[in-house]
Amino acid sequence: IIEGAETLSLGISMVVAVLIGVAIGLGLKKLFGIDWLLWIGVVIGIAAAFLNVFKAYSKQYKEFEKLARDPRYNMGKSPKNDDEDDED
Repeated sequence: IIEGAETLSLGISMVVAVLIGVAIGLGLKKLFGIDWLLWIGVVIGIAAAFLNVFKAYSKQYKEFEKLARDPRYNMGKSPKNDDEDDED
């Protein structure tokens, strides 16, 4: 349930990041009267959303690496080093 909630919160955080960026852009547009400042806010919001996705991916990748090293989940295979050559 907790992992599902984290995934749901990722989607919500992406939407919120874009909406906050749009709000910042609208505020800058009204404050300075320059139309293209809205698009700067949109770009900032989208960049923040991608940053959230990257952070979530990094967290999941670390969890995957922990599971890959766990002998219960490696299907009886011993972990191999990339430096070893196969001698078949």
